[in-house]
Amino acid sequence: MFAALFHILCIHSVPSAGYRCWPRVWLFLSLKAHAAPCWLLEDFVVATECSQCNAFQTRSWSACEATGYVERVNCTRSNRDEYKSCRSAVLEEHLFWKFEAAMLALTASFAILVVIRQRSLDRLASEKVRRQIESI
Repeated sequence: MFAALFHILCIHSVPSAGYRCWPRVWLFLSLKAHAAPCWLLEDFVVATECSQCNAFQTRSWSACEATGYVERVNCTRSNRDEYKSCRSAVLEEHLFWKFEAAMLALTASFAILVVIRQRSLDRLASEKVRRQIESI
């Protein structure tokens, strides 16, 4: 990955590749480290449990966009408070039961379809036997 990043930064953006490209690579990597949230880079403690975002938070916080739920975490090394997207246990349970209901409905509909098809095939077989007996 580093080689590909080096290639992209050096070959495609700088007229002459080589040692003059290294400062740009290190600057890019250090900017990427500062742009990443602290909970990705270090240990953290959950300060506020997972809760649903309100309308304002959903529009303005990037952490609320993914799931609509957010928790406040405190990073131990930098001692910063940041917000992290999370999945609600209530939402997970709701989605689980929706999935179970959908699978039950699908199972019931296919079971009914199998019974209808079996009756149709039985009727065709009985009619075929009746015609064979009548032709004798």
